[in-house]
Amino acid sequence: MNKRTLSGQMYGYFSIIIIMSLATLGIVSYLQSSRALDRQVEQYMEQMIESASYQTDIYLQTYELLNNAFSSNSDVRAFFEIGSNDSYEYYYYSDRIKKFASSSVQSIVTLYKQLNSIYVVGLQGRTVIYDNQNFLIQETGLSSATYRTLIDSIPNDGKITLLNMSIRPEDQGTVITLARKVRGAAYGPEFKGIVAIEFKLQELAKIWDRVNIGKDGYFFIIDEKGTPIYHSPRVEPDAQMLDKISRRIEDSGNKVFSAQYNGQNRMFVARKSDYSNWTLVVSMPVHELRKPISTIRTTTMAVGLITLLIALFLAFRFGQSILAPIRQLKDSMRETEKGNWRHIAEINRSDEIGGLIHSYNLMVTRLSEMIDKVYAAELQQQKDALQIQEAELERHRVEFQALQLQINPHFLYNTLETINCYAIVQDSHEITEMVEAMAFMLRYSIQTNLEEITVANELNHVRNYMIILRHRIAREFEIDVAISPSLLLEKMVRLTLQPVVENCFQHAFVNGIEPHHFIRIDAKKENDFFRIIVEDNGVGIPPERLRELQSRLNENRLADEPPAAAGKRRHGGIGLLNVHRRIQMVFGEQFGLQLESEYGHGCRIILSMPELPHKIHL
Repeated sequence: MNKRTLSGQMYGYFSIIIIMSLATLGIVSYLQSSRALDRQVEQYMEQMIESASYQTDIYLQTYELLNNAFSSNSDVRAFFEIGSNDSYEYYYYSDRIKKFASSSVQSIVTLYKQLNSIYVVGLQGRTVIYDNQNFLIQETGLSSATYRTLIDSIPNDGKITLLNMSIRPEDQGTVITLARKVRGAAYGPEFKGIVAIEFKLQELAKIWDRVNIGKDGYFFIIDEKGTPIYHSPRVEPDAQMLDKISRRIEDSGNKVFSAQYNGQNRMFVARKSDYSNWTLVVSMPVHELRKPISTIRTTTMAVGLITLLIALFLAFRFGQSILAPIRQLKDSMRETEKGNWRHIAEINRSDEIGGLIHSYNLMVTRLSEMIDKVYAAELQQQKDALQIQEAELERHRVEFQALQLQINPHFLYNTLETINCYAIVQDSHEITEMVEAMAFMLRYSIQTNLEEITVANELNHVRNYMIILRHRIAREFEIDVAISPSLLLEKMVRLTLQPVVENCFQHAFVNGIEPHHFIRIDAKKENDFFRIIVEDNGVGIPPERLRELQSRLNENRLADEPPAAAGKRRHGGIGLLNVHRRIQMVFGEQFGLQLESEYGHGCRIILSMPELPHKIHL
């Protein structure tokens, strides 16, 4: 099959598939989107009207509570019982009622600006008016027409009634009156008067204005008779259409319908309040609600047409030039299988084949780069591992050196003081002996390399220490060394034996050295361990202190004991912990010091090391 035939078939198949896919997707998407948007719009409008109705009922109930307070006020009920010509009683109760109204309104800040007036009307014809907006107004009472309207409009069951009226003509249509009939002070069966509260309809409308109903949407409220109580000031109310809409609302079961209003096809959603018997209606133009659907339809058609043209063009170009690039890719991939990273010369094209050739070249380039990176990463990983090992060894070296420098300063200070005394008093060989011994000790102590140290080296260090100690305590003291000559060349850690012997002098013979006191040093091999035992017959270690030292040895806590105050003896233990940690740093955590003691009968300190330790280089 030649190129033209193959490209023609592919062009035809691509055209059919693309057209069918775009048409099916566009039609189904449009129908489903339209239904979903219609349901969403209805739900949204129902939620808006439900919220506005709920807020309206709460607003009205606030004034009902205020009306209840006046209806149950004793002064108001007593006012209903006064005579029609009793001026003194009228003045007395009207003053008390106004003061009660003022205090009640001011105690509820949210009602202060919204309340228009409160008036108490007795059936005997006497009236008390509290005007919350104009305190200088002259009280003239109610006209006979207003009085008769109130009496006739309010039922005799004592329930709250909402009236679209005002006692002042200038406020007519801008306020709502909430009124009820009230019994007198004697609580007889007959109603003696009326308590009415006027509040501004404008403040009530602010509740509905907070709801977003679009640029051309608005609210309006009608009463049970279809009379408009509130209508949006942006639109002139059409009484005939409002009457039709009122009947349509009564006939509409789901409270959602469409109708012509002011020359527009509009959607209406209504809800009747069980509290006020008002019907709240929200209205929006149908074309505004359908605008998203129209946008979807237009966008779908435009995108579909553009996509179809582009797809057909690409399909044509693809069919015309598919064979040669595929053969070239096939040959290059065979070379790649052999390990030859062969690139294809990128031809001047921007369709899928051009992208495939570019991706293939990019893949070859990245594969070669990745192999180089793998080798580099492997080398870097090995280098990092060596650096980590070197850092770990350096840390051990620093820790070892820090531990090595923890030499008891008191011994050196006392030794220097003794040398100074000898130098002043007499010129004798003792000074030379002490200085030489101290020089050997210092030279031996400050070496920081971990060269192989033998038992003989450590015993020689102990001997120099004993030379200096003999001059300090001014008496001879022989240490019993019971180590077999065959063990003198065994390897051990530098500066571990002398601190243990010094610990014996500091803590075992606290009351002075007696003739029966001894220190014995022995060594033995057992179970692949080389152990050196330093034993004395001093005072021993108290059980509590022994447990504390053993715990610190097990936990490697070198310096958690506070320093001793001036003039007081240190409790001991830092030197032994130092030796313990030095052995562990050289040979491992399984080696170190062991303490055995019976209080009052001496102490045994065991230095455990491997039988054949390896030489360590730092």
